[in-house]
Amino acid sequence: MRDEYDFSDSKPNPYAQQLRRPVTIRLGVDVIDYFRAQAEETGIPYQTLINLYLKDCVRAQRKLEMQWAA
Repeated sequence: MRDEYDFSDSKPNPYAQQLRRPVTIRLGVDVIDYFRAQAEETGIPYQTLINLYLKDCVRAQRKLEMQWAA
């Protein structure tokens, strides 16, 4: 390992916009259990599955439709 490195010719990371941002979100136990079960079946971490599902919602421009019970 060198004592010093020269970064004078370095360029900004072109993928910096695509990095993930940590957030705190409260999800129901049933939702977490569902995605954890899916994670076991697929071998994909459950947080990645949640992110993929939400990303799919964004791409499809899905809108939430709710009707409150009277």
